[in-house]
Amino acid sequence: MVEEAQTSPLTGDGIGPRVPLRSIWFDCDSTLSSIEGIDELAAWRDDATRRDITALTERAMAGELPLEAVYGERLRRIAPSSDECEALGARYVATALGDAALVVAALRQLGKAVGILSGGLRPPVLVLARALGIDPARVLAVELVFDAAGRYVDFVRTSGLWRRGGKPDALRARPADERPHALVGDGGTDLEASAAVDRFVGFGGVIARPNVVAGARWFVRAPRLGATLPFLLTTAELAALRGEPRFATLRLE
Repeated sequence: MVEEAQTSPLTGDGIGPRVPLRSIWFDCDSTLSSIEGIDELAAWRDDATRRDITALTERAMAGELPLEAVYGERLRRIAPSSDECEALGARYVATALGDAALVVAALRQLGKAVGILSGGLRPPVLVLARALGIDPARVLAVELVFDAAGRYVDFVRTSGLWRRGGKPDALRARPADERPHALVGDGGTDLEASAAVDRFVGFGGVIARPNVVAGARWFVRAPRLGATLPFLLTTAELAALRGEPRFATLRLE
């Protein structure tokens, strides 16, 4: 099921863009994958830590707390090792949405640059990117610092993706030849970034967050990424996909 909350000057006769998008970014947690990475890491800790981390994550994603108010505290308490980040990457792959790799392949065949824009941790997100066929150079997430034994030391703050305004800043910094561009995501930080892209599609296929449902111009509830494609592709591009046997299993509605 897809919903259009309001119209857009980029919309033609249908719900897709009037002109082809050049690049498309996807959030990772609860969008490309059905899990929240920080909660998975917390699950490997004691019960009190797990409860506290889950509560902080939900409040941040719902827009009740700024991301920077919880980001460092969560990582300080969890202190994920490099091995645990690798294990989380495997979890991302195991819980990727069923049509995620096919959607990425379809977009790339149409000439789109596809990337991941995440406030999550870059080491495990890179594992998912490789599995989906996304260029590691197009993975924007938070880098970690480990010591020689692979123990957590700190996170790198220069990307800004750990704080409020980080995603819009990252998108505005992309080169002009990537525009028009789009973002698909489920959380408050994705909604915040909607002003920095030509098209934002809220994704509720894993969890429909009320602030994103209310604020997104376009919102998808179906539990598959293919449901976002009618909002991201022109009529001609959708027709081209329907004519490709390779993509016959994609549900483009």
